[in-house]
Amino acid sequence: MAPSRNGMILNPHFHKDWQRRVRTWFNQPARKTRRRKTRQAKARRIAPRPVAGPLRPVVRCPTVRYHTKVRAGRGFSLEELKAAGMNKRVARTIGIAVDNRRRNKSTESIQCNVQRLKEYRSKLIIFPRKASAPKKGDSTPEEIKVATQLTGPVMPIKNVYKKEKARVISEDEKNFKAFASLRMARANARLFGIRAKRAKEAADQDIEKKK
Repeated sequence: MAPSRNGMILNPHFHKDWQRRVRTWFNQPARKTRRRKTRQAKARRIAPRPVAGPLRPVVRCPTVRYHTKVRAGRGFSLEELKAAGMNKRVARTIGIAVDNRRRNKSTESIQCNVQRLKEYRSKLIIFPRKASAPKKGDSTPEEIKVATQLTGPVMPIKNVYKKEKARVISEDEKNFKAFASLRMARANARLFGIRAKRAKEAADQDIEKKK
């Protein structure tokens, strides 16, 4: 087939022994089976714990582009665990991920994750180390009987979007000039220091004149 339009000039090198260098992927179906068997073996090994791993906190995505969305984070901060009344060492033993480095920057994030921890704790079934000698905090035999292994993610995180109802555009909204307002706000922020300096100098000159 002849090249069309202003594309790259074709220069195939088929005189080399190219068939010896071809990378094949015939092991893909076998790898798929191996991965599946590994997942199943891990699920059996960690049973009755959840297959997906420990509970993760709700965190907001970084940058202006994505900060409207929430996702699962690395682990709960120490402040969140303290507010929920949990010890960080005990939390790791009952399937809660802990991140020592994470810092909370808003009250909303603390409240959301504390509520998440409390809800998880209320649903949790803790098996005793010794069935003959259960300790304080362990689940009852009736709860242990009905316990099943969770296959999906633990308390999945959902992005909730609020839809605004259609309404009539007001006169103020029609007259509002977004571009001009942004330019003015930017200029005010840029000139804030100079204007403050000039105002201070003018006030000092007035005091000197009065003297």
